[in-house]
Amino acid sequence: MILTITMFLTATFGLMLVALSTYTSLRRRKLLVAHGDAGDTDLKRRIRAHGNFIENAPFLLIMTGALEMAQAPQWSVAAIALAFLVARLIHAVGTLYGKGPMLRASAMVIQHVAMVVACVYLMILVI
Repeated sequence: MILTITMFLTATFGLMLVALSTYTSLRRRKLLVAHGDAGDTDLKRRIRAHGNFIENAPFLLIMTGALEMAQAPQWSVAAIALAFLVARLIHAVGTLYGKGPMLRASAMVIQHVAMVVACVYLMILVI
């Protein structure tokens, strides 16, 4: 069984991770800061965007892979994976450039709703 949706999401998340990590590293280099954030607001945002991504993306990939392995319909796995992807993109943009919590909050609502749907779906598939 080839997990095509999970593979695509993994590749996309991998590129996002490289982008967020590089963006953080470039700011560190500019400020000559090896550890911490040196009190720089921009570096703090970059660190958080990268950190939040790495805190959430792996579990989202596991859930997507589990849905595919459980042979959930491709359209449903694709819809959940798309919600995960959109949420991660919106959250990163909101963390890096947002003036308030609206984008980040919207992203977390999308992600959490998709996670609950995926969790319930997985439970139904194994019962």
